[in-house]
Amino acid sequence: MNLSEEADRLQGLLKSHRHERRRHDTWLTVQIARNKDRPRTSEYIEFLIDGFEELKGDRLRADDRAVIGGLGWFDGRAVVVVGHQKGRTLDEQTRHSFGMAKPEGYRKAQRLFALAERHRLAVLTFVDTPGAYPGVAAEEGGQARAIAETMLTMARLSVPIVATLIGEGGSGGALALAVADRVLMQENAIYSVISPEGCAAILWRDAEFAPQAAEALRPTASHLLPLGIVDRVIEEPRGGAHLNPEGAARRVHDAIAEALRELEELTPRERRLLRRERFRKLGVWGGEGLLP
Repeated sequence: MNLSEEADRLQGLLKSHRHERRRHDTWLTVQIARNKDRPRTSEYIEFLIDGFEELKGDRLRADDRAVIGGLGWFDGRAVVVVGHQKGRTLDEQTRHSFGMAKPEGYRKAQRLFALAERHRLAVLTFVDTPGAYPGVAAEEGGQARAIAETMLTMARLSVPIVATLIGEGGSGGALALAVADRVLMQENAIYSVISPEGCAAILWRDAEFAPQAAEALRPTASHLLPLGIVDRVIEEPRGGAHLNPEGAARRVHDAIAEALRELEELTPRERRLLRRERFRKLGVWGGEGLLP
């Protein structure tokens, strides 16, 4: 037996096994993030926000149910809450467009952010969307501009902003509500520039390659934390948030409360400058790859 060749063969098998394990773990996280029983934004509002009063409409055209928001109290402080809403049953999901917002939804978010700025209220956002609504009507209504203006509005706020990824975070539709001072992410949430199926359709022209695409996208919390794309990973109850929604909500509460305490110690000018710096340094390339 040639020991050198045998060692190379075994190392190759080990590398292949690790690769398949990573692919399996990543795809499993994608499936958990999409689980229809995961707590939605409305449930986190119920768990975390006292006296919530929903505000509807963009004061221009319509009310988009894919985005919900309003005023309430978090740990005794008045806050503005905005988040994607997917729904659970098929009827609910259809009514909420599966959490895919149209321009009216993003304009509603802008209206609520302006309200927060005017009254010096902290902003809490919850991200859970496969992406912005892809229909022709949304494009004709200025979808890209609505997303860009929402991001610009968030970047200019002087009040504390905490965004929490609670399920899917897809493309600009997710980023539009995540230009925050602190970006928190649940353990089994995902966050990427495109869905694995969309990526597979582009690269391999076959959505069956979605697990491979998911591994390449690196959308999980464990991938994104070292890159500085998210600031904290919130552990979920064993098996996922859908198995213990109240336990998951308690952990989300603690993470948001800690982030708000840190941000309230900063001046408005410091918050804006640090927020700008945080996003400008994302994607900086070093000799070994992306730098956190």
